[in-house]
Amino acid sequence: MANRSHAEAAYRALEEENAPELGTALLKAALQYSGHWRNNKEAAALLAAVNARPAAFRQRLVDAFAELLPSLADDSPARVNALAVTAAVGRDLAWGEPLTAARREKLAEIGRKGEVHYLGWVPELVRAELDEGRTVPPAVVAALRRSAMSAYSYKPLTELTPRLAEPVLNIGEAWADRALADGERWHSLLAHAVTATAAKPTAKWEKTGRALVEEAGEEAVRERLLGWLRLVGAPRTLALDEERYGPNPNDTYDTHNANALRGLAWLLSLLPPHPDTARALGALVETSLRKVAGLGPRGPKVANAGVTALSRIDGEAALAELARLATRVTFKGTLKMLDSALEARAAALGLSREEIEELAVPAYGLTGVGRAEHLLGETTALVEVRGSRAVLSWRSAAGKAVKSVPAAVRRDHAEELKELKAAVKDIDKMLGAQAERLDRQFLARRAWSYGKWRERYVDHPLVGTLARRLLWVVDGTPVGFADGELRTLADTPVTEGAEVTLWHPVDHEPAEAAAWRDWIERHDITQPFKQAHREVYPLTDAELRTGTYSNRFAAHYLRQHQFHSLAAVRGWHNKLRLAVDDSVPPAVRELPQWGLRAEYWIEGDTGDGEYEDITDSGSFLRLRTDQVRFYPIGAPQNRAHACGGEYTMYLRGGADPVDPLPLAEVPALVLSEVLRDVDLFVGVASVGNDPTWQDGGPEGRYREYWTSYGFGELNQSAETRRLLLERLVPRLAIADRCRIEGRFLHVRGELRGYRIHLGSGNILMDPGDQYLCIVPAGHTAPGAETGYLPFEGDRTLALILSKAVMLADDTGITDPTITRQILRERA
Repeated sequence: MANRSHAEAAYRALEEENAPELGTALLKAALQYSGHWRNNKEAAALLAAVNARPAAFRQRLVDAFAELLPSLADDSPARVNALAVTAAVGRDLAWGEPLTAARREKLAEIGRKGEVHYLGWVPELVRAELDEGRTVPPAVVAALRRSAMSAYSYKPLTELTPRLAEPVLNIGEAWADRALADGERWHSLLAHAVTATAAKPTAKWEKTGRALVEEAGEEAVRERLLGWLRLVGAPRTLALDEERYGPNPNDTYDTHNANALRGLAWLLSLLPPHPDTARALGALVETSLRKVAGLGPRGPKVANAGVTALSRIDGEAALAELARLATRVTFKGTLKMLDSALEARAAALGLSREEIEELAVPAYGLTGVGRAEHLLGETTALVEVRGSRAVLSWRSAAGKAVKSVPAAVRRDHAEELKELKAAVKDIDKMLGAQAERLDRQFLARRAWSYGKWRERYVDHPLVGTLARRLLWVVDGTPVGFADGELRTLADTPVTEGAEVTLWHPVDHEPAEAAAWRDWIERHDITQPFKQAHREVYPLTDAELRTGTYSNRFAAHYLRQHQFHSLAAVRGWHNKLRLAVDDSVPPAVRELPQWGLRAEYWIEGDTGDGEYEDITDSGSFLRLRTDQVRFYPIGAPQNRAHACGGEYTMYLRGGADPVDPLPLAEVPALVLSEVLRDVDLFVGVASVGNDPTWQDGGPEGRYREYWTSYGFGELNQSAETRRLLLERLVPRLAIADRCRIEGRFLHVRGELRGYRIHLGSGNILMDPGDQYLCIVPAGHTAPGAETGYLPFEGDRTLALILSKAVMLADDTGITDPTITRQILRERA
């Protein structure tokens, strides 16, 4: 009833034409109305009554607000309400300097917001600007557009935004600023792009787009749009105030501009195919799917528009991008679109999905396996694949190496140079994508005819650089590639065959697998991922006793978001655990070729019963792990409460429950690969891997787990690492300072002795088992080159070797955070 009494006081003051009392009453009423003068009938009626009074009286009211303003705190609701009421009743009146300055200040404040959440006074202030013929600052226009597009849009604001037509894009993002700066010529194209609010372009939208492209010229449009898209994802040019809750608006897409990005992607699909177009759209998809804290993918709708555009473009380059993205993208909605696009291409060509992925890999100008030469004037450009990277180098006319790009090439062959540099980047991206695809072939049950396999793998200019570092089985005979030919374990050449499959150690005796590891190392081959040294996971006695489930990777604590991302990369489906009243399935990997479904049972870590350590978006920071199980692929789904509890089978329509398969009945290859995935999840995402958690993390809850994981018994991957280090350490320059005993690599320094755990990479110092905390900088710890490794991808192995090299020369360590620990504890 308080607001009614304030309204009544306002009406009395209005009747008495007492401007100061009316001003005070209006400010008190505004607090009760939450400043919503146009979204509240009673408030709107009161304003109408005030506006019905002569201008002279309303001027006195404005003057009264001007006198009140200095007494109102800058951040008080009364101050903004005073400005809002002044705007509502005094548009045709003189505000005076105090109110005008305060109005400008509040407009500037609006322009720094990602979205304006308390909107009552905002529309009045902006409406006054428009009615007076003043230009609303572009930053304010941007903030109001973003606010109007939010899920809880405010009617007075949505009614106002159609009057905010310019600028066509919101300022503050590098790409949008560039597009606006490029001039009026592109205004119509951008205005059309902003209307891309549907999931796909309509026929009408496309017709208009084609006309605009034709008018501007296809080549000009491509050049301009690609220039803008290269800036997408760059830091904002106008920083916004960070929100107390939710994602940082400086890390997200501007929602108004995001529609324009969708439109630009669609417009690119209307142009003739071009490699630069495919590259730009692929980069747009990846940039749009980068994770933002508290939000998830930055702009999935933009990513989906990029996929839609690629799927509509003919040619090798677009197909290659679709295939590459399908190996990298983990966001479910976009991945589904990629799968559909590739399936459609495969059906159109009468091929299988696997074949279309193989045929989609371009050569990128490579004329031999991993190599190409390009003559640019008198200089030769050499593109070579070295391991997991492509390298561009130069030779003079005399055949001598040149360190940098010759000036003549920069001057006379700028376009060719640009293409070469772009090709090198494309090769780098595709190498990683193809390595991941090949690593997933173990469970695909693929077999190739010898001729197609040679063409698509061993002799393919790009894929060959990976395939020649792997082991294969030709007509039952294992082979590797060395000295220019396929060779057996005895180095006998193999030149023909009928059927080829990918080699896996589970299919071979341990002695034979060990012999192939020797062969790999003897031929100085670095495999693109673990194959010859791949872990094998036979059933344990404990698993034979439990029968239908494995507890081998139970009772671990994992960083949820790291686990979630890694699971997606390995082909698992998982839902983030949120602190909500809902049920969720376990992490699942479906294996249709085997008719099986693997499950890893996990639950959110609630912190000893209290919902602690939860992000602003409500997701648990950590998970607790439990069983691994296998079911027929069509079995009903198991579900458990999102906050933890027992998994039970969700049965519909009177369906009968389905028992899990006995582990002894699961094919050895499937069991081994699934358990290897789970071992990887634990090995990467466990909180025991965090070198800074020696205190046990929050409230010391994880101290016992951190110690047992960080220095305890080795899991299968760590055992593989130990066996490999026994072979590698004697080859190191520091071999006389190292020895392997049990779970540790012992390193003798000048100042201390050190023990590096072969599972976690954590370090204990002698004497006294004192912990040495070394936080890796980037991908490896500080240290020298560690030399030959027989495979790529084991970050912990590289970390251990790098730490060993550094600690063997501990008197040469200059990092004070490390030397203080060594010297203090020693003293």
